[in-house]
Amino acid sequence: MSVDTAPKPAGPVGPAAPGAPAPSRPGRTSRTGSGMVGSSQGSRWWLYLLLTVALVAVIAPFAWMVLGSFKGEGELRQVPPTWLPESASLDNYTQLFSKLNFGQYFTNSIVVAVVVTAGNLIFCSMLGYALAMLDFKGKKVIFTAVMGTLMIPGVVTFVPLFVLVANAGLIDTIPGLFLPFLVSPFGVFLMRQFILGLPKDLLDAGRVDGAGELRIFFRIILPLCGPALATLGILTFLGSWNNFLWPLVVAQSEDRYTLPVALALYSTGQNSTNYGLLLAGATVVIIPILVVFLIFQKRFIEGIATTGLK
Repeated sequence: MSVDTAPKPAGPVGPAAPGAPAPSRPGRTSRTGSGMVGSSQGSRWWLYLLLTVALVAVIAPFAWMVLGSFKGEGELRQVPPTWLPESASLDNYTQLFSKLNFGQYFTNSIVVAVVVTAGNLIFCSMLGYALAMLDFKGKKVIFTAVMGTLMIPGVVTFVPLFVLVANAGLIDTIPGLFLPFLVSPFGVFLMRQFILGLPKDLLDAGRVDGAGELRIFFRIILPLCGPALATLGILTFLGSWNNFLWPLVVAQSEDRYTLPVALALYSTGQNSTNYGLLLAGATVVIIPILVVFLIFQKRFIEGIATTGLK
């Protein structure tokens, strides 16, 4: 008969009894959830402060522009400047709509901006689809040319572009204002990067059903490109609406002026500038941009966040 002389453990091996405290593990300390949340929020105060300062820096010029449009010329020029108008009036807006042929300039700007935006949405998405999903000879050469064009400043191509438009007889015409900008290299790159993330199985399924490339593009690809199209549309509309140098050179008669050109010419005299008229015009010009952004802001944010992701 043998006797078991092995040492026994000091504590129970099985589960602890109900109500007994759990054994502590060396080297670990317990942290409460509220303490972690409090420390996390406390460490981010500088981030909220920085974002608040940035927000004020962005909004302050626009707020001053809107408030300044209700001030008189004397109050706008006084030192130190005032933030709120001492005697608000609509004289600047009355002068804006009575002095300028506002309806004609607004129509010209709308036509040019809408046509340029529509052209970029259609043609850039087509070329982006071809570069992303189709295999053809010279594909890499075309993409390299697009990227090279994207890196060239617009000032470099301004004079050759003007010569082409002049030789085509489009000076002082509405088509001359929008035809050179119907396709942009940035739009092609943006649409290509977004379409690359779409599944190719959808295209194969369409081809199996007998659909052609145009039908696949309009019925399958375009409905899936909503965020990218909204992003491209907003950026293109913004750039075309605010374009100043090209309409200033091409439009040589008042009937072809766009709003930025008309405001710059009529608010700036030979010896002085009417700042009240200029601020009122800038406030009116920015309203369509805000409307377009508020309508498509959700899609715009989605397009910025997902473009290039696979």
